[in-house]
Amino acid sequence: MRVLLLGANGFIGRFVADRLLADPAVHLTALGRGDDADVRFDLAGGSPGALTRFLDAVHPGVVINCAGTTRGGARELTRHNTVAVATVCEALRRSGCGARLVQLGCASEYGPSQPGSSTAEDAVPRPGGPYGVSKLAATELVLGAGLDAVVLRVFSPVGPGTPAGSPLGRLAEAMRRAMQSGDGELKLGGLGVQRDFVDVRDVARAVHAASLSAAQGIVNIGTGRAVRLRDAAAVLARVAGYAGALHELDAPSRPSLSAMGSLASIGAQRGESLPDQPAAGAHPYPDGCGGWQQADVRTARDRLGWRPRINLEESLADIWMEAACRI
Repeated sequence: MRVLLLGANGFIGRFVADRLLADPAVHLTALGRGDDADVRFDLAGGSPGALTRFLDAVHPGVVINCAGTTRGGARELTRHNTVAVATVCEALRRSGCGARLVQLGCASEYGPSQPGSSTAEDAVPRPGGPYGVSKLAATELVLGAGLDAVVLRVFSPVGPGTPAGSPLGRLAEAMRRAMQSGDGELKLGGLGVQRDFVDVRDVARAVHAASLSAAQGIVNIGTGRAVRLRDAAAVLARVAGYAGALHELDAPSRPSLSAMGSLASIGAQRGESLPDQPAAGAHPYPDGCGGWQQADVRTARDRLGWRPRINLEESLADIWMEAACRI
């Protein structure tokens, strides 16, 4: 099976590439903007015609799109998350390769949900910020293109390679500094929110399964269990061997270095650079999803035969290992 992977050098894309390369039945070609790509092409600026000619030459059976960005304002997000997907869809429509498209979406497309509930694929999306809007627009383009396509809405990816600017990445870095300086307490803010953390290696397994399946439409990729950041911080302290006290700030929206930028946004889990100080009154986890998010993962189980395998403690141990190795 010939597979064309877009965004192979990103947080998720790297693990998808590793997963596909481990399958002897897959012949993988990576397309992207970096020098390490097999073929250099800018999806946000390249023409559909040029991409169509490449598709006709390579003739992949599956195109996997892990490309995109969480950085920048609405214009930049639209270019890289929406216009780029429009280019991919148009090129696939023009091409004679008939490739299946696996598009990586994001749980930020859903927006806020009711605490205690599990968000299913038929939930009405109400993204609360430009990142979620740009990803939702991409999903709508894919679903309306008339292609053999599936969109995997990934919830909160964690594990090895988690960007240092992400909520859990910043937490690990703050803990490393506290241990290095002998600080006996760590003050943190924004730990009350709950998110569905899924290991990036399990996400890669889901992408592989989706490329082989006949599933179409939207499929949630998560664990089906929301975890409070406060609890994740306690687990991280245990795996790190940090014996100090964790103090949660009463006002997480108050600018504070120890609050780590109020733990940033969910989009940052794929590498976003965030402002040092959140806007006054902003939610302490400003991904537009409020205080709670949990996936209904029955569709992934039934249509992809996929279940998560890696627990959060293992993911956090890998995050800590990388943080501890930083100088």
